[in-house]
Amino acid sequence: MNEEKLRLAGMENVPHRSQIMDSRALGMLIFVFTEIMLFAGFISAFTIVRSAAMAWPPPGQPRLPMEETAINTAALLASGVALAIAHQVYKRNRSQARWPLLAAISLGAIFVVFQGVEWVGMLRAGLTLTSSVLGSFFYMIIGLHALHAVVALTMLVRACLLLNQGRLQPGLFLATQIFWYFVVGVWPFIYLRVYP
Repeated sequence: MNEEKLRLAGMENVPHRSQIMDSRALGMLIFVFTEIMLFAGFISAFTIVRSAAMAWPPPGQPRLPMEETAINTAALLASGVALAIAHQVYKRNRSQARWPLLAAISLGAIFVVFQGVEWVGMLRAGLTLTSSVLGSFFYMIIGLHALHAVVALTMLVRACLLLNQGRLQPGLFLATQIFWYFVVGVWPFIYLRVYP
């Protein structure tokens, strides 16, 4: 509005509000909060069922590969660190943020691929969605996390493409980071609750 319109509306002395947070980042924070509640519900249900079981894993079902998945977990956590570095570099020199962003994407992709390999191994060992309550919870919780990881990786790849074109906006990059940090941050809780 120009000064005349503001004066006529009686708003010439009203201070302009600055935006505290980009709307994309705020929307992502709200979405992530709801997803945290979703995972908390699944993990709580799993914990209740597991604590009531006479034997765990159920008879005839394989043990989950905790040691192998620890390596995979390290790759995912390192991906979060690489993204934090990319963020810092982005604030100073956007064009140089490409390399740490590519490292974050690569480490995240390693996590997703090796989770897929783990699934194939679990299926071969007889753990299916319908083989037991362990199988049901495993594929539901880990599968839901895998879906989030794939979507977040897609967002990171898109951010990298936009960065290469010089069109990556800070608000979009922040929203993407929030989602990836959620994927990285919720995983240790899943890993420590579901795998032992």
